[in-house]
Amino acid sequence: MKKKWIFMALALLLAGTVNRLRAQDDSMNVLEPVVIRTTTNVNAAVDKAFKQQFKDAKNPEWFRMNKNFLVTFINEDMRNNALFKKNGKLIYQIRFGYEQNLPAEIRTKVQQAYGDYNITRAVNVRENNRDIWVVNLEGLKKLLIVRVEEGELEEVQSYNKAG
Repeated sequence: MKKKWIFMALALLLAGTVNRLRAQDDSMNVLEPVVIRTTTNVNAAVDKAFKQQFKDAKNPEWFRMNKNFLVTFINEDMRNNALFKKNGKLIYQIRFGYEQNLPAEIRTKVQQAYGDYNITRAVNVRENNRDIWVVNLEGLKKLLIVRVEEGELEEVQSYNKAG
């Protein structure tokens, strides 16, 4: 019962904040509606494809996204998302990790180029025969986002730290 009241209070606070913001700025953009996903059962083709491609997956959770199936799971100490078509074809896989999850050659390349920065996160996107690593770096004065694909390193974003 206490959780219900806390939730209601937060909802009222949020509604009040939105109304105050609207009063201050009539040009507010409205966001698209959020699609709520629910856990779902998958068909045999998707189940078979998932089990073949991710043999060591732990704690899979399935969600229906339009006509496709999204699965979240743990594999090789990394959180994963994978999206499958209803025929079992893998559309993409995203793996979320840290410095220790980077392949050695990519870690070395990033460290050589950004020796004064620490690797804070590493995300791997695999789609259409592409294998892309997005690496977050933190330095004394800046935060960087670097992309590595086919051995090519590209600085995508740079942010100055506050303070």
